[in-house]
Amino acid sequence: MTDQVFLYDTTLRDGTQGEGISLSCDDKLKIARKLDEFGVYYIEGGWPGSNPKDAEFFARQNELNLKNAKIAAFGSTRYKGQTCDTDANIQALVAANTPVVTLVGKSWDLHVTHVLETDPEENLDMISESVLYFKERQKEVMYDAEHFFDGYKANPDYAMLTLKAAVQGGADCLVLCDTNGGSTPWEVEEITRRVASTFEGVQLGIHPHNDCELGVANALAGVRGGARHVQGTVNGYGERVGNANLMSVIPDLQLKMGYHCVSREQLASLTKLSRYVDALANQIPNDHQPFVGQSAFAHKGGIHVAAILKVEESYQHMDPTLVGNKKRALVSELSGRGNILYKAQELGLNTSREEAKIVLQQIKELENQGYTFEGAEASVDMMLRRVTEGYQPPFKIIDFMVVTENREGRGLFTEATVKVQVGKEIRHTVAEGNGPVNALNAALRKALYQDFPQLRSIHLSDYKVRILDGDQGTAATTRVMIDFYDEARPGKIWTTVGAHPNIIEASWNAIIDSMEYALLNGNGNHE
Repeated sequence: MTDQVFLYDTTLRDGTQGEGISLSCDDKLKIARKLDEFGVYYIEGGWPGSNPKDAEFFARQNELNLKNAKIAAFGSTRYKGQTCDTDANIQALVAANTPVVTLVGKSWDLHVTHVLETDPEENLDMISESVLYFKERQKEVMYDAEHFFDGYKANPDYAMLTLKAAVQGGADCLVLCDTNGGSTPWEVEEITRRVASTFEGVQLGIHPHNDCELGVANALAGVRGGARHVQGTVNGYGERVGNANLMSVIPDLQLKMGYHCVSREQLASLTKLSRYVDALANQIPNDHQPFVGQSAFAHKGGIHVAAILKVEESYQHMDPTLVGNKKRALVSELSGRGNILYKAQELGLNTSREEAKIVLQQIKELENQGYTFEGAEASVDMMLRRVTEGYQPPFKIIDFMVVTENREGRGLFTEATVKVQVGKEIRHTVAEGNGPVNALNAALRKALYQDFPQLRSIHLSDYKVRILDGDQGTAATTRVMIDFYDEARPGKIWTTVGAHPNIIEASWNAIIDSMEYALLNGNGNHE
């Protein structure tokens, strides 16, 4: 039977200690439901004695109706010189009324004497009495041995005594914490193995931080050393540079090391979980994150794409669908013909090898002029269509003019005129706007709405400008990338690109691509 590793998620507590991470109580409840659905075994809801938001979460935990996970409340061992009955933190944990309590205690004698400002024996009593207090109340108790690896390296005998105190109190799991994130995987594995041999039959856990970018490696090393309980956060959120990233820990354990964490079906929702939590935390997803990032299985080099078209594993370490992701071929000046053919296939276009060769040459020339096509797939789509024999565009631009004036009594004023051919008819339209690009967009739409009313649901959502050669001053080439979306098709977004020393020309080219793309890809056909 495959060894089970129990996942303990601390996104809602440790993760929110990361800079820029803030979750409302409703956010935390939503994430807890998603974690339960994913198959996490323990969900740490927060520190009930620390703030009203965490207290509210525990008061509302019954709303969750969890099917798999257990909710844990986090807090510290009793304060020096107090009893558990009189300690406010301990009583807040009691009031949280969770099935699991996670107690953090000091394992490093430096912290005992200089942070807690107590003596080593008193600290041992604080640990054992606090654990026992909750075991007597039929709680499952996780003992988080804070700074354990630093403490062990400084004074191994005392660090082991702190674990012994927790075991004497009845702790269900000893969680070894690399709180400062400064240990190496070989240290973690060796020390964890020594603890396992000393406390046979006691479940061990590992709680790494990522200060040396070893959080994931240390989690795996802890499991190799005997831990079967792993603590981490979604997307690696956490204090300083973060905690061990469960989005990497889980597939590494299950797909690379043969341990069981979640079902295959649950693992296939890993990418969705990552992006769901990013959205609620108002974070921009890290495209380069392993396993779940948009670029995790993106291929740019022509040789790479040519190879994966023949044998996928030639340049991929695993099947991306196992974690709910997908492979992508990027189109750029580094592309080969295989990139273009792959992209055409992805877009549902029947592009020949000769047509792909023509488009590839165009891309190389345009990127030399300042274009970039990696994030502008709609422009690539249009290039592929336009080289197809017999292609007839839905409209043709004959000419345009933009005038910007600052008129007395009216202020700044912009007007655009466009001449467009639709079928055999030529239309001459004029529109005003708050700037040249806005006016051109409005004038083009006015010319097209008569034949293509579906364009009314298409809207510009983002407009990005980058100056490519600033040393040229006002003569510099400007790259424009424009995002459009279809309000009638939620989630349908596309991007086009233009580049030119004249920002209006760059913008105009991107707008034309977007309108033509919208008409040829079924956007807005709902009237």
